[in-house]
Amino acid sequence: MKKISLALVLLVLLFGACRRKDKKDTVKETRTSGTTKLLVDASFARILDDQIEVFKSDYPNANVMTTLGNENQILPDFLNGKTKMIVLSRMLKPEEENYYKQRQVPVYTDRFAIDGIALITNVANIDTNITVSEVFEIMKGTSKSGRKLVFDNANSSTIRYFIDSAKVKELPKSGVYTLQSNNDVIKYIAEHKDYIGVVGVNWLLENNKDILAYLPQVKMMGVKNLPGKKGDDSYYKPTQNNLIGAKYPFLRNVYIINAEYSDGLGTGFANWLTSQRGQLIVLKSGLGPHKLAPREFNIKNTN
Repeated sequence: MKKISLALVLLVLLFGACRRKDKKDTVKETRTSGTTKLLVDASFARILDDQIEVFKSDYPNANVMTTLGNENQILPDFLNGKTKMIVLSRMLKPEEENYYKQRQVPVYTDRFAIDGIALITNVANIDTNITVSEVFEIMKGTSKSGRKLVFDNANSSTIRYFIDSAKVKELPKSGVYTLQSNNDVIKYIAEHKDYIGVVGVNWLLENNKDILAYLPQVKMMGVKNLPGKKGDDSYYKPTQNNLIGAKYPFLRNVYIINAEYSDGLGTGFANWLTSQRGQLIVLKSGLGPHKLAPREFNIKNTN
């Protein structure tokens, strides 16, 4: 009987200790601690990885979990409230906010970067320039140049951007092709001379081991804008200066959209992306930051 009582006491003490430990190990949800989930357009996976890495180094108790996918894959989980934060290359349409409007939940949208969509060609090609008009003609199926466009994915934000820009309702039967990923596009252009690849600048600038061997076989093209538009005076490549100065025609904003409706880690991370530290990471990545931090100089009187 004593043995049974002793075992029961030990079991109770062990259970109590485990409960105290669980309570102690629970991280309080604040702007710099806890766990939040984030849907990310795969085109911007690299820049988000960099941001999250530095954010977590600043705030070790913060855990930002990401789900990657093309725009059409990840958007439904945001629109039905399953995940309440998302990174996209566009703002939501009014009808897409219905779920949150019905629940009187505010949705906050912040731009934190400016991305360029690069056109790449095989390094062996002599002609490395193209006009926006020519690109739109290919999208419409009216081009007689013989040039062909290759996109990352049929459901990606990249091809949606060009469909909207060229004002086409459906893709032509020839001249526009899709693969599965940005890496696939880069590899394809490295091996085929007669195609133009369409890929986010962010993807080309990152140290991506899967495509390092292919990058020397491709080069970025210069693009001339439509008459009357900024950048219509020459052919511009998607360099950082041309992104910031809006001289490169194929620009898109990168937004973080937050509907968490709480002053927790999601809000803290969204604010951090647009902070000076977050913007410096965007600048370092080669993309255009939402805002540039002013430079301050100490002027010493030497008289």
